Amino acid sequence: MEIQQIKYFLALAQELHFWNTAERMFITQSALSRQIKALEDELGIQLFERSKRSVKLTEAGTFLRDQWRPLLDEINRIHLQARKIHDGAFGYFRIGYPGSIAYSFMPKLITSISHTLPELKVELVEPTDISFEELLLNYQMDLAFRRDPAVNPSLQSTSLYSEPFALVVPSNHHLTEQTFTGLQDLKDERFILSNLAQTTFYTSSLRQIFEDHSFTPNVYIETDFGAMVLGLVSKGLGVSILPYSYSFSANPNVRFIMLPYQVNLYATWRRDDKSPVLRNILQQVQDAAYNFISDGN
Repeated sequence: MEIQQIKYFLALAQELHFWNTAERMFITQSALSRQIKALEDELGIQLFERSKRSVKLTEAGTFLRDQWRPLLDEINRIHLQARKIHDGAFGYFRIGYPGSIAYSFMPKLITSISHTLPELKVELVEPTDISFEELLLNYQMDLAFRRDPAVNPSLQSTSLYSEPFALVVPSNHHLTEQTFTGLQDLKDERFILSNLAQTTFYTSSLRQIFEDHSFTPNVYIETDFGAMVLGLVSKGLGVSILPYSYSFSANPNVRFIMLPYQVNLYATWRRDDKSPVLRNILQQVQDAAYNFISDGN
């Protein structure tokens, strides 16, 4: 017994007319008759009572119609779901990201994903005490946005865009884009920064900025959370240096002064991950990055 035979049977059970059913199913009337006869022979059941003027279901045929119709609907639903999985349009996907892109790139990307892949469930993770690489390699994350490319050979990275670092000061601070001349202007300021002793690419970039200016910051508060930095700076507790993406937080109580230093954003994933969902997401990432750059961030 084939599913197609059941489809022919259900169509005939609805139409109760061989010619109309054959036309609807795009086969000849004789071919339809052979399929129905083959089904009856296999089941050992007469499904229809036929006469020159009418076709009607037998009692057994009525029973099978009522039983097979919901089953066929379920099979069709399962086939459709399998196709979506095959095409990477359905499933579960975990993305890790640094807080700096939470106000800019990530909202644009997630909006694009929700429109293009509406049945894909996305989990967003902002790791703190566990590295992006560890989460990727342990299959706890499927894609990570990072400030440095992966060095582990089991991972693959692609550069998306670069953006400037910026000095972040309270909105009522005396320094502006026009009056700022260099880090020496901040010799009496207290800084709110990540722990500069960390070995991450991000903190090494910060150290490089200070080394280039022979400047030792007076670090008052250490935190890795950019949102916390913005909150503390807005209260006048110090100044900081952050990626310019944080300016999209639209915090009216802080001011951003761009510095002549760039920081990159990379997308990283497991090299052996061939899933169609990842393929679709990476296309969305590339498109979102292109639009982000084209829009001038």
